[in-house]
Amino acid sequence: MFLNKENKERGFSLIEVMVVIVILGILASIVGVNVIGNIDESKRVKAKTQIETFRTALDLYRLDNGSYPTTEQGLSALVSPPTVGRLPRKWREGGYIARIPKDPWQNDYVYLSPGDHGDFDIISYGNDNEPGGEGKDADVSSWDDEI
Repeated sequence: MFLNKENKERGFSLIEVMVVIVILGILASIVGVNVIGNIDESKRVKAKTQIETFRTALDLYRLDNGSYPTTEQGLSALVSPPTVGRLPRKWREGGYIARIPKDPWQNDYVYLSPGDHGDFDIISYGNDNEPGGEGKDADVSSWDDEI
């Protein structure tokens, strides 16, 4: 008889276990929503950082060659000498950046020179790879200072 009393007092009741599971589920859903939101925001920050890297490399290219690469030459003119259009006069050995990365959504950046918003425009069309959009589908561009 004494053994049964000791066994009943040990461990957790079914209700206690269920309450803990419900609390853990609520916490997991709160954390999950915050993590997903942070992933989208971190991709936008990464795209903006990559665009700033392109901007710096393009400025160096212009200093060496007197103008920015044309739209036809594209961002690849920063990695290897262009073979079309206005050829650079003093292309830097080794290039201006090591490679042209994809945007954080694994799409190509769009480069226009001359641009509609400055000497050049660089655009990532976001998650949907379409112009415009909001939230995770919003564009990230060289003329937009907001992230």
